Amino acid sequence: MNPSGFDLPPLLAAFVFGLLGGAHCIGMCGGIMGALTFAVPPSMRSPLRMGGLLLSYNLGRISSYMTAGALVAALGTLISLSPLARQLLQGLAAVMLILMALYIANWWKGLLGIEALGKRLWRHLEPVGRRLMPVVHFPQAFALGAIWGWLPCGLVYAMLAWSLATAQPLQGALLMGAFGLGTLPALLATGFAAHKLGRLIRHPATRTLAALTIIAFALWQLWALNAHSGAHHDSHNHSPTHSHSHSHTNP
Repeated sequence: MNPSGFDLPPLLAAFVFGLLGGAHCIGMCGGIMGALTFAVPPSMRSPLRMGGLLLSYNLGRISSYMTAGALVAALGTLISLSPLARQLLQGLAAVMLILMALYIANWWKGLLGIEALGKRLWRHLEPVGRRLMPVVHFPQAFALGAIWGWLPCGLVYAMLAWSLATAQPLQGALLMGAFGLGTLPALLATGFAAHKLGRLIRHPATRTLAALTIIAFALWQLWALNAHSGAHHDSHNHSPTHSHSHSHTNP
């Protein structure tokens, strides 16, 4: 989604949103990261090996985000066949970002209802992921991450709405990849039990700042979308065809 007037590149914005959503990611995936760490036999817990396993897991998770982003963006190409439909999708994406911000700040938990949409698929995937434990090889970690990337998550769904609005599979995949990379520092730190970062991300002031930043960006998107729509309407009203017909009706 990139109406004219946006100064912040979409991929950078998606990356920043991933960083800002770190507190939510720790809550959703932190336990999985801990289980991944402690399930490895003590004799194999060298820092280099653990780092590789955690990185492989997260790369698998991000690959699932990118796959989902490409799929919903492909769906967007079918939905947004008219300019009005494209504008409605872009408006929906901005609203979803605002809901994401309210979720991050713990001001409103409405996105939990949206998470329920993915529970039916997750019921089939979770047992497959558990059979991959304990993880001792990098391909295992990548496969587990690829499965856990489909864990129902309101934050991910909000970003997928943005990918849907792009109506471009490659752009949708890149947006979700940038978002996933933004979540990487918090989850890698959680895997290494970096409690200081966890406390900082969970702090109410940090969450409030993150929420206000996302809300400001979403409102900016809505304003730019409205301005773009108004400019298009004005150009249509002042088109040569319109002026020509007007001159015939008023000699």
